[in-house]
Amino acid sequence: MAQIVHINSSMASLSRNISLRAMRVFCIAAEHESFRDAAESLFLTSSAVSHQVKHLETELGVKLFERTPRSIVLTDSGRALYEDVQPLLAQFDAVTRRHAQSGPSRSLRISVQPFFASELFVPRLPEFVARHPDIDISVDTSDKSPDKHPGIADVSIRIFKSPPENLAFHRLFQLHLRPAASPDFYDSVKVKAGRIVSDFPLAVHQSRAKAWRHWERSSGIKLPDHKNSIQLDSMIAVARAAERGLGAALVPMQLSDAWFASSSLVQLFDHELVTKDAYYLVCRKEDRDNEAIRVFREWVLQNFADGS
Repeated sequence: MAQIVHINSSMASLSRNISLRAMRVFCIAAEHESFRDAAESLFLTSSAVSHQVKHLETELGVKLFERTPRSIVLTDSGRALYEDVQPLLAQFDAVTRRHAQSGPSRSLRISVQPFFASELFVPRLPEFVARHPDIDISVDTSDKSPDKHPGIADVSIRIFKSPPENLAFHRLFQLHLRPAASPDFYDSVKVKAGRIVSDFPLAVHQSRAKAWRHWERSSGIKLPDHKNSIQLDSMIAVARAAERGLGAALVPMQLSDAWFASSSLVQLFDHELVTKDAYYLVCRKEDRDNEAIRVFREWVLQNFADGS
């Protein structure tokens, strides 16, 4: 009997020492795979995030992340903890929101990838705010884990190759990539017998390193064998690089109309690369009937869905 009492006492002490805040910080760090990015989304310092995670590791007696000077990677123990805890935090947040909805205001945490946010979402967001002044909006535009719904968000707009089975989702539109460059770059391009024979440096998104090869095969236009390229970690940076004449870029057709309308970018070839990816509006299945998410979903579908 004494042994059983001792074990229960230890478990109670452990649960008191581990805070909900520490678990939440851990989950955000796991999703971003970066203490710095997690700190930005939580409005904390990187050292504060690192301290919370270290304290959690000490209390649990396990190592949650492998740390290098430039990155963090979940250990097997860390991944198992995240998979157990993240659904519980989501459930806790859902319960909190349900009880808070009786108050005068509601909140909505939205995650949108940066290029979608800057070119489509933010310019039209004032309309939603004007329609629903009682909903407090928080928008995160981090590009980390682009094919995952962030645990910190109530609803997000993300690119998926296929509908995410573990989430409630609505398809917005398929991703088409358009070859583009600055006007001066366009004037310098020379094509003979279906082959580009002039200098043709590329501005490439790191997550789509093979996109130009796919475009080459589907267009029938041969790229130069010896081409230079610059790899960038965001589509905004890719578009800016192309605008400044650093190279040709494949930019999302549906998100770049303003760039072409202003002649900051011009289309190099008529052929566009139709990818297998699509933008989706997603949320956790248990949150789909949340009133704030419902009205936001209706507005997003009205403004951004292609109807297919």
